[in-house]
Amino acid sequence: MIRNVGSLSPRRMPDTLLLHVLAEIQRRGGIGRGLLVDEIAHARQYVSALPMLPGHLIDLGSGGGLPSLVIAVDAPAWTFALVERKEKRADLLRYGVRALGLSDRVDVVVADVSDARQVLGTHASVVTARSFAPPLTVLSTARGVLADGGMVLISDPPVGTTRWTPLQLEALEMVDLGRVGGIHRFLHCVA
Repeated sequence: MIRNVGSLSPRRMPDTLLLHVLAEIQRRGGIGRGLLVDEIAHARQYVSALPMLPGHLIDLGSGGGLPSLVIAVDAPAWTFALVERKEKRADLLRYGVRALGLSDRVDVVVADVSDARQVLGTHASVVTARSFAPPLTVLSTARGVLADGGMVLISDPPVGTTRWTPLQLEALEMVDLGRVGGIHRFLHCVA
């Protein structure tokens, strides 16, 4: 398991505050009806898959803030841009960012992901996406905002399921780094 102990807070925020904030977002319709404890545990798998050195993370299609708000809480050395095209969900993200005290390093960007590169004007060291699109679409979209040597983190498909071929990854300039927990990692390598 790859963890950057230096980027994780030794005094992680109590889960009660995180649960309270996510429950309010869920109550307002920004998160589905799943058990939030399970959703937080899943989001923490992304934290375990982060690279060793902290950097800038862009979450595509942030929705109600899973996994991005959990990652932001658990990885305080990172900066974040949460990209969401729907204003109502962006308002819920802003609420979550404020309530969790993350405003100094988490920006909510209201834009379609196809416009993310122009809007963000930066290259991310990590791109995450959850329930955004099929993996190849996520990888293709991530290329536009990902620095060379950056990573894409995606929930792993079920065991025995292949959602990409080596040729497809090569065409996207991505290298399959395998899984950490339930998260699949891809490295962006420009030839």
